Amino acid sequence: MNRIWPKKETLVEKALSLDVPAEARVVDLGTGTGAIGVSLALARPDWHVTLVDLSEAALQVAADNAHRLGAAVTCLQGSWLSPCPGPFDLIVSNPPYIDPQDAHLEQGDLRFEPRSALAANDHGLADLRVIAAQAHDTLAPGGWLVLEHGFDQGGAVRTLLGERGFQDVTTRQDLEGRDRVTLGHV
Repeated sequence: MNRIWPKKETLVEKALSLDVPAEARVVDLGTGTGAIGVSLALARPDWHVTLVDLSEAALQVAADNAHRLGAAVTCLQGSWLSPCPGPFDLIVSNPPYIDPQDAHLEQGDLRFEPRSALAANDHGLADLRVIAAQAHDTLAPGGWLVLEHGFDQGGAVRTLLGERGFQDVTTRQDLEGRDRVTLGHV
């Protein structure tokens, strides 16, 4: 938790720059260790941040990290937005987005990560598609969805958000100059 990876830093910085209420309701879907949600809670103590993960073990790590760092968060176990009906002013997520057939899953540090935290069907877009569908009806008017994705998925994610009726859909590059975060609002 001492370092945010470059692609997560892009997501956190973009989320912090958005025009949301001072006491925004925020949810981090698929929180894992809590790096994104805890960073947001620490940067904006007035925000009401909820961390959601399907994995009970991952959620415990996120809760422990939040406690250790002094971040006030709520932790809920479940699949994407199912445990928390909203409305939310901001939804952020770094979901699984790697194609299950991608050779990179067998290389480097990725070999040791839970496959369910990395890979998604439909060329890595399945979970992004579910989140976009759920988020549109769960965001407050003017609320934002901010999604991390693979460097080659920007166009596909913009299309997903556009098809769901999101406005001002844009993709931001990470510190390495690669498309990494796509966002839009309702």
